[in-house]
Amino acid sequence: MRIVFQSDTGDPLAWSKALADELPEAELRVWPDFGDPKEIDALLVWRIPPQAFALFPNLKCVHLLSAGSDQIAADTSIPAHLPVARLIEPGQKAGMIEYVLHAVLHYHRGFDVFARHQRERRWEEMRRVPAGERRVGVLGLGALGGAIAEALAAFGFDVAGWSRSEKSLARVRTFHGFDGLEAFLARNDILVGVLPLTSQTRDFYDAAFFARLPAASHFINVGRGAQLVEADLFAALRRGHLAGATLDVLREEPPPPDHPVWEAENLIMTPHIATSADPRSGARVVAENLRRVQNGLPPHHPVIRSQS
Repeated sequence: MRIVFQSDTGDPLAWSKALADELPEAELRVWPDFGDPKEIDALLVWRIPPQAFALFPNLKCVHLLSAGSDQIAADTSIPAHLPVARLIEPGQKAGMIEYVLHAVLHYHRGFDVFARHQRERRWEEMRRVPAGERRVGVLGLGALGGAIAEALAAFGFDVAGWSRSEKSLARVRTFHGFDGLEAFLARNDILVGVLPLTSQTRDFYDAAFFARLPAASHFINVGRGAQLVEADLFAALRRGHLAGATLDVLREEPPPPDHPVWEAENLIMTPHIATSADPRSGARVVAENLRRVQNGLPPHHPVIRSQS
């Protein structure tokens, strides 16, 4: 099996070694040095290269290097019969859990407040709130969101989650459907957004959305930048309705030097680093999916085109 690898950030050498361990019969070729295009069986990519389906006539599978698939949602050139798989793997989940747990603990233990006190030269204690008294919500209970919610619950937080369809998770109170969204939003001190980007979630976090959250709550977005109306978030922070926010994703990455996010009060920004695929554990998932496709089976975590 010959696989073309394309990624702006992934290490092709690490992936090549990891795949060789898991799929010895495979040969990884790095875009654009892929040799004879007729020999290519699969793509392992963040984004599908231009004209890929005309260029590679014998493709049997496209495997994304991401859990999300919105970067290919507008690609109408993907043949209907061609399986496309998302990458959901343990290292990626662990990275996302680490990031969100850090962000939640930052607000839960008041480190944002203590940082402000330090700048003001104030020495002032605050009551420590037990984790069980802190209401944390996870908006989106897919493979990553569900893992985040369960990890937060295991840490002792009072966790609730919302999803489009009904879900059941251990120690997590679940809400579903847009009828259940109002009650879900109203109960959270800290809200974590892990929604996929779809036509329904674009511009989802707007002024009306933030107004539904309790006063002095905190917002963390590790989903997609296009879901956030940034001006509405900045306004909620200025008014104090939101006490703080953490953003790992923005509409424009990186933001221009004059973007207000650089100087926004009570906001932490990170450069889209919440998590990434681990080549070692990711290669095991990719290898299994490619073997499934070879054997006529659908891959795990397929992209459902109508919901991309």
